Amino acid sequence: MLEAQLKYVFSQFNHQATYESYKELASGHINDTYLIKTAEKPYFVLQRINHGVFKDVPGLIENKVAVSHHIQKKLENKSRKKQERGVLAFAKTKDGTSYFRGDEGNYWNLMYFIDKSVTHETVSSEEIAYEGGKLMGKFLTLTDDFDSSKLIEVIPNFHDMSFRYAQFEEALNVALNERLIIAKDHIKFIEDSRKEMHILQRLKEAGEIKLRVTHNDTKISNVLFNKKDKGICVIDTDTVMPGIIHYDFGDAIRTICNTAAEDETNLDLVEFNVSYYKAYKKGFLKHMKSSITPLELKYLPLGAKTMIFIMALRFLTDYLNGDVYYKIKYPEHNLDRAKNQFKLLESLNKQINKL
Repeated sequence: MLEAQLKYVFSQFNHQATYESYKELASGHINDTYLIKTAEKPYFVLQRINHGVFKDVPGLIENKVAVSHHIQKKLENKSRKKQERGVLAFAKTKDGTSYFRGDEGNYWNLMYFIDKSVTHETVSSEEIAYEGGKLMGKFLTLTDDFDSSKLIEVIPNFHDMSFRYAQFEEALNVALNERLIIAKDHIKFIEDSRKEMHILQRLKEAGEIKLRVTHNDTKISNVLFNKKDKGICVIDTDTVMPGIIHYDFGDAIRTICNTAAEDETNLDLVEFNVSYYKAYKKGFLKHMKSSITPLELKYLPLGAKTMIFIMALRFLTDYLNGDVYYKIKYPEHNLDRAKNQFKLLESLNKQINKL
């Protein structure tokens, strides 16, 4: 049944390929993604966008297609092969649109598969951190002249600190007393951090840090590498929207520099890896040097602190709300996730002078 559906949807796009088989790609947590193998290369990646999570799927798809086209035009080598290696390339439907909507209401888009590529779920060396930083810096540089106001806000208030604090305060009002007591030290830390954690937002709102095209999901698994671990392309651009570079830099650092898994309960294992930070930053600035401002550069460390903090805040908020947002495996799972991020932030703060 699934294969028949995939074959039908694939046939709605404008390509000259012959369908042979499919393979599910399990790298994402929200959308359904399939590798479509054809009689000839290139293969394709067919993606079903979760319209339950994303409320404006056509806008989301137009966002990433527009950004990809912008990058394609700026690549020095205009050959098709180089375009596909440097940026995601999308196929249009036979009707000339960027997506196909099935009778069941699902939205689909089709990308050209980038052959001989690999992904990493975690960073295991400074070289991988450096290459990841270099690719993300290049992505931000190539889109520096793209008018971000033309992009829809895929997830409203995604990194808005005032919004996250408001959610936290609402959770305090409905939380069970037992959970308030257990989390009291973390609640106090959140209250004490309010001023510092609003610095970047205030600078953004004042126009001192400009809005750019930002990726907003910069974990290392969203960078494609070749077999020699050299960066090829930034992928998974579903959350491309207006933002500041500290969101992308900080979220990458949050996921790359934690020496333990995000829900590790042995906090002795959770440390901030300074060497990976320096390697990622070096790669990031390789392409960003010409477009980053002195003020943006100054606040890169705060970007890392802010993104770690905002995830700790979100995990704790969900714990206080009774675990209504994030999937949990046991009752204290969200609290443990929050503790993990708070410990990571503590480790960063102790080493802040080394950054």
